[in-house]
Amino acid sequence: MPYSTRQIVKDTQTTSTVTSGLLKPFQAKKFLQQTFDSSVLGSLVSRETRTERTGEIDKIGIDRRILRKKIENTDDGKRQGMNFSKLEYACKSLRLPWEITEETFRENIEGENYENIVAGMMTKQVGLDSIDLCLNGDESIDSSVETQDADFLKIDTGWIKQASTSGHVVDNAKKNVSVDMWFDMLAAMPTKYNTGNLRWICNPLTIQQWQKKLANGDFNNGSTIGDAFRKAPGDIEFIKEPMFPKDSIMLCDPKNLHIVNTYNVKIRKDATSKEAIMQDKRFYVIHFDMDSIIEEPDAVVLLNNLNLKA
Repeated sequence: MPYSTRQIVKDTQTTSTVTSGLLKPFQAKKFLQQTFDSSVLGSLVSRETRTERTGEIDKIGIDRRILRKKIENTDDGKRQGMNFSKLEYACKSLRLPWEITEETFRENIEGENYENIVAGMMTKQVGLDSIDLCLNGDESIDSSVETQDADFLKIDTGWIKQASTSGHVVDNAKKNVSVDMWFDMLAAMPTKYNTGNLRWICNPLTIQQWQKKLANGDFNNGSTIGDAFRKAPGDIEFIKEPMFPKDSIMLCDPKNLHIVNTYNVKIRKDATSKEAIMQDKRFYVIHFDMDSIIEEPDAVVLLNNLNLKA
């Protein structure tokens, strides 16, 4: 039987020792996997689990067009080498605390099972917030111009910000969705990465506005654009991500987007401390760390300044 995140939270020991709640490596990996699978994009990107909070991930590759003509009884002395590089990461410490009063357990129709329900909701939200941060995080946000979500967004630098500085950027100049914008993005993508694994990553509203534009064109102009192009412009399928900005579209292989975690996942629960007893509450907190990186920025195209008109 799979070891679910709800079971992990439920089985967390009530203790005041420093090491309480530290998950075993297999539990940590399972918790992180199930947590990130709560979103469509989170289930498709690459995930790395490391022992150290900062470090490097080794990359290995080879060149193109390395075949050579064979000449009988001749060794031309050429040997193909490997290309080695590294990805640096630095995980940020994150936490999600919550508390439940004992009165809630007594009066709620779910009784003690209420703890499982809340644990499931919290762990799902951890996954959703993590993908949100991986996409929209921006450590360069001006601290003097605080917004409601500034404290959240400043935690890490996400994939969109990384793509805007290191990838290929297409400026849509505040125009609405169009046929041209898809092909502008494809033209900006180096051909060697156009291997059939690319996906359009965007907000569902972007796709719906695209479908509306084509439907209006069909009705007004007798357009005959096929259904395949509606669903996959350039033979590239969509990944719908509600947390993706409405004014942007990303073109890449989702496996090029990485989430790095460590095994240092803690889920702590306190129902016996003086504070818990005096307030008649149970306290919970999930501790983990994370970083978002792009393996190959040259294989990412970001379209910005999209104006979705009603």
